[in-house]
Amino acid sequence: MSQQFRCAAASLGRDESLAGTASTVRAFLLLENNGPWGEDALRDARLPDGLGEELAARAAAARVRVLLVRRPGRQQRSDVLRVFAAYAHQHTPWLETTVLTDVHQVHDLDIEALGAGRSPGLTPLDETVFAVCTHGKHDTCCAERGRPVAAALARTHPAQTWEVSHIGGDRFAGNALVLPDGLYLGRLDEANVSGVAHDLVAGRLPLDHLRGRSGVGNSVQYAEIALRRHLGEPGRDAVRFVSRAHDHEATTVVLEVRGERYALRVRAFRSDEAHPLTCSATRNNAPVLHELLDLSPVGER
Repeated sequence: MSQQFRCAAASLGRDESLAGTASTVRAFLLLENNGPWGEDALRDARLPDGLGEELAARAAAARVRVLLVRRPGRQQRSDVLRVFAAYAHQHTPWLETTVLTDVHQVHDLDIEALGAGRSPGLTPLDETVFAVCTHGKHDTCCAERGRPVAAALARTHPAQTWEVSHIGGDRFAGNALVLPDGLYLGRLDEANVSGVAHDLVAGRLPLDHLRGRSGVGNSVQYAEIALRRHLGEPGRDAVRFVSRAHDHEATTVVLEVRGERYALRVRAFRSDEAHPLTCSATRNNAPVLHELLDLSPVGER
């Protein structure tokens, strides 16, 4: 593979769909760390000896995704460290925050409560946080495409913008995580990101950049985006998850939009073609794709 291979350009060239590609995570813990982060952020960042390993173990047991964040431009702040705790429930997401005066205070965070969907006792935050992946040591595209996105967004939304360590889906860079909703966005660039953020703050989802909502499975993510496109419905809170059921062929997802319910049958399958899915991939992999088999109002099927 050429040293100049870039997974994001290759994915775009294949016209690979973004829909249904968000990581499936509900509980997030974001810890400010000015880096460098290394290849594996918790293992390789300059955290005190043993802290990264302990935090990773506790978070894995509690099913919490720990991410490191920093302000764009790597502004050095030695006085306090910002922490965010978010629970991306599909109906009632929430976000809390605090500051630490010593990184060892991470030991006192109630990660187990967060993983169970309960408040860890921080301060509620009624704000949207934009976390742009810039983790270049993990994947080159995240740095090359993510850092300009973060810098552009920081110019229009400075208080809400952070760089973040690896969130998944490097080939869709520039990637961003939007909390508390757990929205994953992809293929952002300097020209479009501020408009995307403006729409989100105003309550509109950017369907051309939406990878999915992390609090639900990938087939449900795909179904929500398909229904929104079908109805032309970008309203951030307009679509509500009702149920899902699996059979041997597909997943049937029932969603509600302004009092009307719709059933969508979504098939997930491996592509017939394998590709290198990251810049550093040593072998090809077949990505998971989704197909909409049926969409109809409930009661008319």
